[in-house]
Amino acid sequence: MPQRPTCGNGGATRISTFSDDALGTDDAVGIAARIAAREISASEALEAAIARAASADPALHAVQIAAFERARAHVAAGRLPTGPFQGVPTFLKDNVNMSGLPTTRGSRAFSADPVARDDRFVAQFVSLGLAVLGKTRLPEFGFNASTEFMDDDPTRNPWLPDFSAGASSGGAAALVASGAVPIAHANDGGGSIRIPAAACGLVGLKPSRGRLRSEPLHDALPVRIISDGVLTRSVRDTAAFFSAAERTFRNKNLAPIGDISGPGRRLRVGVVLDSVLGHPTDAETRAAVLSAAELLADLGHYVDEAPVPVSAGFAEDFLHYWALLSVMLTVPGRWIHGKDFSPDRLDGLTRGLVERFWRNAHLTPAVLYRLRRTGELARAKLARWDVILSPVVSHTTPPIGYLSPRQPFGELLERLTRYVAFTPLNNVAGTPALSLPLGQTAGGLPIGVHFSAHHGQERTLLELALEIEEAAPFRRITA
Repeated sequence: MPQRPTCGNGGATRISTFSDDALGTDDAVGIAARIAAREISASEALEAAIARAASADPALHAVQIAAFERARAHVAAGRLPTGPFQGVPTFLKDNVNMSGLPTTRGSRAFSADPVARDDRFVAQFVSLGLAVLGKTRLPEFGFNASTEFMDDDPTRNPWLPDFSAGASSGGAAALVASGAVPIAHANDGGGSIRIPAAACGLVGLKPSRGRLRSEPLHDALPVRIISDGVLTRSVRDTAAFFSAAERTFRNKNLAPIGDISGPGRRLRVGVVLDSVLGHPTDAETRAAVLSAAELLADLGHYVDEAPVPVSAGFAEDFLHYWALLSVMLTVPGRWIHGKDFSPDRLDGLTRGLVERFWRNAHLTPAVLYRLRRTGELARAKLARWDVILSPVVSHTTPPIGYLSPRQPFGELLERLTRYVAFTPLNNVAGTPALSLPLGQTAGGLPIGVHFSAHHGQERTLLELALEIEEAAPFRRITA
């Protein structure tokens, strides 16, 4: 377990940008409504967000690419699409392509040039009317669970700046939690929406496989683990985003989400407290999960203990697949990233994963076979439950440095394996999962609690989340 200081940044206070400007304390739905009613203009909302991001980023280190002038030009020219979030300021994560901006993927192993076209998801995202201010930071290729770097400042948690903001969508989480923007793009290949949501006190839904538009490269992966989504401060923002996105692209193989305005039916909730590796969850995280279980029971849901859905071998298989992805991203490096790609500039975690894969490459066919069966096996084991309640991660958010890529690879890998113990199953199985900020540490850091459901059942999770938020309103950084 990491050793934690009792206060952030030598006693520093939270990094909050909330003020009485055009954004106020509203969520994205609230800001969109005020723009539509002409209480504020899209330009006023944009300028407030730019000022907030510029004031917070020297401390947070969350912005990778600031495209403020580009955003101003789009808003001034009326080039934002008409949509339910028209004029709401936001950021994209810097591992997706937006025309005219570079995509660094968090790596210094190459120099990124501006790209020529939007990714499919990015086109869907901006079609909702969102005003993109730039791109947020992530650890190299999104492999780490903390947004930290070999030779650059880490992204800091606005609640306590000596602590991690999570990863890989750590930059997005820091900006939303601090109030710079109400909503930001995130994506998740092993917990990268849910882990920063837990660290920064946000709502983070990893959707079902195929829920949103995706790139052919992601669809061609041996196991399709990557899902795009958003980080928000309210359940209604997350629900509104997915409902709106569904009107631009609807996967006919998934149950529709539709508009969500309140609680749904009473559910059978299974509780899993410890990871597949058998490592016990720490006391504060366990208490947050048990408190959520009591709340659900008080709300009339049936709550009982559920079995761990997969064997300990799943963790090793997922780690091998993670290492395979590192090879796929770096071995053809110059073809993917450009002629100046240099493996010598990769960080210690990426290099270690590549080396680990080559030592165990012969295991790949069997690993892929087992991972492809994971969804079916987990579904059968958990068939009696509508929702599984668990920790997001096995212990509370670590301080900066604990998961740094500067750590010796073996030690870092052991720490990551223990910490990221619950989220990867949903990526491999393709099922939806949600982090809600329902607990806090003695030092004041948020603790996320994890809810997962069967494939295509985002509506079940969002209805439950709305009910929970009403019964136990989420703590705010301004409180």
